[in-house]
Amino acid sequence: MPMGRPTLYDPAFCERVIELGREGKSRAQIASALDVAKATIQNWEAEHPDFLAAMTRARDEAQAWWEGMGQYGLTAGQFNSALWAKNVSCRFREDYSEPKNVILSGDAANPVRTVSRIEIVAVEAKAPE
Repeated sequence: MPMGRPTLYDPAFCERVIELGREGKSRAQIASALDVAKATIQNWEAEHPDFLAAMTRARDEAQAWWEGMGQYGLTAGQFNSALWAKNVSCRFREDYSEPKNVILSGDAANPVRTVSRIEIVAVEAKAPE
């Protein structure tokens, strides 16, 4: 016998999450609007292909909303571009974060070699005048 509370999933949620996405809402805000936990959203995505499609669409709609706010901000009097950039770079990483590639190289026997150097400098003391 299954344990836990029965699911509250309703196919009507699909249109609601798309609407929330059009308002730029995050996954947490969507979960809150549906009065469920974020984990429930993940479970519903795994169990209901229509809900997964709606959440994917909602995310695209949210990104479009945020991009529209950025475009508007270019001509607005007061626009916090740093805050906007931080939001989109965190929420839409695949499109807005800068790639960070670190390449370490060396020869085949020693692919990476770390060298530490300590330099000791002796100074000759002068007699007081």
